[in-house]
Amino acid sequence: MNGYSGSKIMRERRLYRSARPDDASAEDRRKLLQDYGIRTIIDLRTRSERIKQAKKRDADIRSAAILPQSDDAALDPLKIPGIQYCEVNLNGGAFERALLWKLSWSSLARLFALMAWGRRLEAISILGREVMQPRGLVGLGMDSIDHCWAELKEVFQILADSHQYPVMIHCTQGKDRTGLIVLLLLLMLDIPVNAVTHDYLLSEAKLRSEKEARMHEIRELGLTEEFAGTPPDFVLQINQHIDDEYGGLLPYLRCIGVSVEMQEKMKSICMA
Repeated sequence: MNGYSGSKIMRERRLYRSARPDDASAEDRRKLLQDYGIRTIIDLRTRSERIKQAKKRDADIRSAAILPQSDDAALDPLKIPGIQYCEVNLNGGAFERALLWKLSWSSLARLFALMAWGRRLEAISILGREVMQPRGLVGLGMDSIDHCWAELKEVFQILADSHQYPVMIHCTQGKDRTGLIVLLLLLMLDIPVNAVTHDYLLSEAKLRSEKEARMHEIRELGLTEEFAGTPPDFVLQINQHIDDEYGGLLPYLRCIGVSVEMQEKMKSICMA
């Protein structure tokens, strides 16, 4: 951000955003802890996403006879000792219900039937094809703004605590849920929209090398290649939505319970 603006407007080495770090090498994990000094990792994924990645990691280390005894135990290898993990499912119950009610009655019945039969991925793909794909990344970002108030407040409560820093925020790709949190924070810090957009669009190139691997997971959800990218107008559209529906970012933050005091704390932590 400082490099783009040509001046030191933010304190460096305080806040990082990332794709999921589950497959980080031993050296990468050491760097996070020792070189970057990460004290807190905020994981915005669902519990099922975390368990899926934990089981994948477990499959990779079975030869070392490290066998988890439960789903909770399966998560342990993913966590770096010495770092605090805050798990906040950003797209929680209110968001899920909002998407479900956009389905037709027949699709909703089919989805619930598949869930009852244990065919969870197939059920989710109905939601992906019929709701998430038409909404697109920008529309889903707006839905998050409208329905994820409690989860957003929880994240900002963490970010308002100076003892949590340096902080790394991640989801799966580090651009949608994580991108939304970071853009809200940067806009709150009065960073210009064009600078926030520049930061958001950096993900496009950073994720290109693993795009094909991600596409397998994206297609399983009934989604297309669009969901592997970064819409150029994402920040602009989200900012406009907040202006249109809530009268601006500061009124919106007050609506979701992010007080002026919390905002001032985040400014004192992050601004140069």
